[in-house]
Amino acid sequence: MHPAYSVIFFTGLSGAGYGLLAILAAGLLAGLLPQEAGFALAAMMLCLGLIAGGLLCSSLHLHHPERALLAFSQWRSSWLSREGVVAVATFVPAAGMGLAWLFPARLGWLEAAAATGAIVGAAATVLCTAMIYASLKPVAQWRVCWARLPLVPLVYFAFALAGGMACCQALLGLFADARALALAPATCAALALAWLAKLLYWRRIDAMHAPNLLDATGLKRDWQRIRAFDPPHTEPNYLQKEMGYRIARKHQAMLRRLAWAGGGGAPLVLLLAGAWLGVPWAGLFWLAAAVLLLAGTLLERWLFFAEAQHTCSLYYGDKP
Repeated sequence: MHPAYSVIFFTGLSGAGYGLLAILAAGLLAGLLPQEAGFALAAMMLCLGLIAGGLLCSSLHLHHPERALLAFSQWRSSWLSREGVVAVATFVPAAGMGLAWLFPARLGWLEAAAATGAIVGAAATVLCTAMIYASLKPVAQWRVCWARLPLVPLVYFAFALAGGMACCQALLGLFADARALALAPATCAALALAWLAKLLYWRRIDAMHAPNLLDATGLKRDWQRIRAFDPPHTEPNYLQKEMGYRIARKHQAMLRRLAWAGGGGAPLVLLLAGAWLGVPWAGLFWLAAAVLLLAGTLLERWLFFAEAQHTCSLYYGDKP
């Protein structure tokens, strides 16, 4: 599949934003976050900024932005429409949580309900985003499972959690809050879980049955005897551009190593180094770890699309 940068930035930025929103909401419910107005304002600005930035990037992928509102009407059958509805609806509890956090004396009664709604909305949005791809039957790589567990939603949830934990860790460190040291082991665990899930996904798609002309045509006979008699078009078309992207195997291996080393190994070392140094210097290390993790997530999402093959590309002579 052709990696669209707008969708890559959308899934990467908004995933980290929704992960951070869920972490902040859970921390408020458990009473583990600072109540200072400065920290609350910075945390909510970062959280909503990542979410809004991701949603704005997704709009760049629309060929007819003036018809964007029509997408919200298909929520009964489309995961894309459900994602749009839930994403917009999640702003309501998120805003309520932010206001209750900033003005606890007046709106403290709103905090628990808004935080709970924010967690549910964030999780539902990430699930809808993942299911947009996991529900597409023509792309075999996006339907891989492990022990009957769909791996695409697992990867999306794991990276959203890791991104949210890393951003929260960096914020606590920059505000020199001692509670950041207690959060460091959980952040390292979330980071390790995200890349373990991705490595499992890569292992499964490398070992899977490659799509062939039998999958593309649905003919019940020996697929090795099926041959394309004539190309469908004499000139390149939209399907070949969007569905026929191919990545060289040597580049694929190099980019995979770069993604997990730069977005997994390096942030883990920085997290441990920051925990060893302690507050306040740890904040700079944890900020660098969050930035590298986000960069690695964007590269991981690029590979997510580049490694996927739509069966319609087989009609145009692409090899499995």
